[in-house]
Amino acid sequence: MKIKNVLVTGAGGKIGRAVLPELVKAGFSIRALEFNDGLNVERLKAVEVVRGDLRDEALAPKLIEDMDAVIHLANVKENRQLFVDANVKGTFYLLDACKNCGHIRQYIQAGSDARAGIYYYPQPIPIDENHRHSGYPGYYPLSKVLEETMCEQYRIMYKLPITVLRFSWVHDEDDILAHITLAEPNFGVPVWQDWVVTDEQKSYFKHGKDAVACLLHPDGRAGKRQIVGIKDVVKSIMLSLGNPTAIGEAFNVSGPSPFSYDVAANYVSEKLNLPVVGFQVSEFHDFCIDMTKSRSVLGLNPQYDIFRIIDDAIAFRKSGKKQTTCLYPG
Repeated sequence: MKIKNVLVTGAGGKIGRAVLPELVKAGFSIRALEFNDGLNVERLKAVEVVRGDLRDEALAPKLIEDMDAVIHLANVKENRQLFVDANVKGTFYLLDACKNCGHIRQYIQAGSDARAGIYYYPQPIPIDENHRHSGYPGYYPLSKVLEETMCEQYRIMYKLPITVLRFSWVHDEDDILAHITLAEPNFGVPVWQDWVVTDEQKSYFKHGKDAVACLLHPDGRAGKRQIVGIKDVVKSIMLSLGNPTAIGEAFNVSGPSPFSYDVAANYVSEKLNLPVVGFQVSEFHDFCIDMTKSRSVLGLNPQYDIFRIIDDAIAFRKSGKKQTTCLYPG
């Protein structure tokens, strides 16, 4: 499948800023959508930056002019005022423009494991691509389900060449440390302070002392979940783009295996010389993402397990770099 010109929406976000240099390196010509929200797109050779808002119905047809493929990453999270117009209508405008133009050879939609409910519901078996849409409560999961449903119908009704990549919780920079330690900034859920019960737990927040959090079930077992490193996410996009076997398919994109919070917490504790504090979280169920299809069809072999993600996060902090602005809590 010959693809040269690629539109990337959400190009200033976490995934966008990571994939742009790889697309350029691979020889693609890029049109990058920059939304006026403070997340600027890096000015790179072979990247045409267009400022605009997908809520503008007239924008989508202009964006896809002369494009061979679309990588749709733009999204807002947990914003009741914006998510319908930005996520749902924005995706609809883009899909409809691709249908009408007739020259798009591939449309890649950024999906999410949030559409499957992950930790919110009991998951007795690994979550594969056939798992029904069952988002956990929230505007972000709702939007991902609605976006995928539109993609499914545009593929069925209009034969639009769509690929859906269902990313797990994406980690870059020092995200994992922001999540698993008590010190600010906080990243993702659980928010540890919401589960404070014991005097020991209270003392850390009262006195501003840092520690490593270990998520526990009410019976004392450590929780298990699966996340994905940014480089594996970028790899999944590069393996999908221009790949005829990816057309009409959805793929899970996650790390090589789930991690257990006690193992991760002890590893961070040893690396940073911090104590480990357990938090019982009743609203959490273990889950595992089945990566069989992505491995066999795309050839995606995730390299970033929890230890490598932690090591990279520690190296990021030691380098003195500052975390890129994040406009959403998880």
